[in-house]
Amino acid sequence: MSTAAGFLLGAGLLLAVVLFILLRPLLRAPAQTAGVGAQQLNVGIFRDQLRELERERAAGALADADFREARDELQRRLLEENRATGDVVEKSGGRRTAFVLLFAIPLAALAGYALLGTPQAFDPDASRPHVAAEQIAQMVDGLAARLKANPDDSKGWIMLARSYKALGRYAEAADAYTHASAVVENEPALLADYAEMLARANGGAMAGKPEELVIRALKLDPGEPQALFLAGAAATERNDFKAVIDYWGRLLPQLEPGSDEARSLQAAVDKARDLAARGDAPGAMSATPEVQKAVRPEAISGEVMLAGAIAAKAQPDDVLFVFARPDDGSRMPLAVMRGRVADLPLKFTLDDTQALPGGGKISGFKSVTIEARVAKSGQAQSASGDLFGVVKGVGIGTGGVRVTIDQVRP
Repeated sequence: MSTAAGFLLGAGLLLAVVLFILLRPLLRAPAQTAGVGAQQLNVGIFRDQLRELERERAAGALADADFREARDELQRRLLEENRATGDVVEKSGGRRTAFVLLFAIPLAALAGYALLGTPQAFDPDASRPHVAAEQIAQMVDGLAARLKANPDDSKGWIMLARSYKALGRYAEAADAYTHASAVVENEPALLADYAEMLARANGGAMAGKPEELVIRALKLDPGEPQALFLAGAAATERNDFKAVIDYWGRLLPQLEPGSDEARSLQAAVDKARDLAARGDAPGAMSATPEVQKAVRPEAISGEVMLAGAIAAKAQPDDVLFVFARPDDGSRMPLAVMRGRVADLPLKFTLDDTQALPGGGKISGFKSVTIEARVAKSGQAQSASGDLFGVVKGVGIGTGGVRVTIDQVRP
């Protein structure tokens, strides 16, 4: 049963109960004020006739016994007429009132709901939140403004950093982490995320401070998965294959045996072992995005491609967004990644670290819808002329998702 049908059924039943309670006394119980006008008229006539009898007795035209008999007859007739009048008025007036209420109450209820209720709530599309890119930016900017007034709110700075990360503003995310150093310095996972933001802001290079942060994270927790992954990535940049074997070899036991992620990482470790044995240094190597997704198990990873039939409609510098949204059709993103058409085919990973402030998280859903969109306007809000592709019902933790951009927004 739909929400609208359930609401209408409940409202109808409630109205029926109210009408039953109100109308039953009017249809069955005597009305204490019914027929008052007619009864008063009868009483007036009785009094006139009684005075006439009293004048006749005073004049000697009527004996006392006859007077009493006539008076008793008048009283009897008065009682009978008043009883009949009360019954007629009671039945007609009570039923008339009942019928008036029968129509007036439902009409009043409908008019009241039209004025004070929310009829548009029956429309699922109207009740879904539609959040524009400008609104998202305003929320993030509002958070940044509040933190400037309260710079000691470390948790707020961490939320701001993750928000900037979701929007692809990696340099600003890294800067936000610097304001939360009191917390970040003691949290291995946050140190690893801070390192990732610095690396992304620097074109992906791990050398320098990003690697220093990763090493610091591993000193606090030698098994921190994201730190192990990034440490292995840093080792590939300097062709230190023994270090790659060490870091990613320690990460392997944390992955699900036989999974795509485990096989991908195992292949990378085997390659590093082969290169280390031969003494080759052919350049940096890397693991696939599935491995990075495995480091964050409540993530979805895959690849975005552009269909050849509409490839001519896209330019290399066009902005590309990858969204995760609830399957129920809500437009509020759970996670967002930003890139360019020039990056296609684009490897992506979406998880809770890319959630927007005040919104839901991927980990709170069993499955989501993944949408990739080339935004011709450069804004996250959908617009005519955008190129897009959608995959629905993607389970949380799924890797290897393929999203093909093959449609044009009218």
